[in-house]
Amino acid sequence: MKTVPAKPQVLVAKTPTELAAILGLEPSAAVQWGLRSGLTDKIVEAIVISGKTHAEVAKLAGTSRTRVTAIVNRNTGDISTDLMLRVLAALGYEARLTFRRIPAA
Repeated sequence: MKTVPAKPQVLVAKTPTELAAILGLEPSAAVQWGLRSGLTDKIVEAIVISGKTHAEVAKLAGTSRTRVTAIVNRNTGDISTDLMLRVLAALGYEARLTFRRIPAA
């Protein structure tokens, strides 16, 4: 008799908080992902608006074109948050943080 493998369960996370919960991680991971994701989104938008090449942005921020390209490709695991902020500042933006209490799960 032939056995049919069970379909794997599909889990969907719509927010960093939901993803952290699915992965069994601390809520602080979700906070970090959300912050860095928003920062990356803004950098990508700022680069597009500026019309500058990755090399031009890198020169302004005092970093390499490879690192700017990594940010644009959302490969920021090895990119520090301070470098991301420096790139944003080099493009003429400043970051502002807001804080809100996370609802209890």
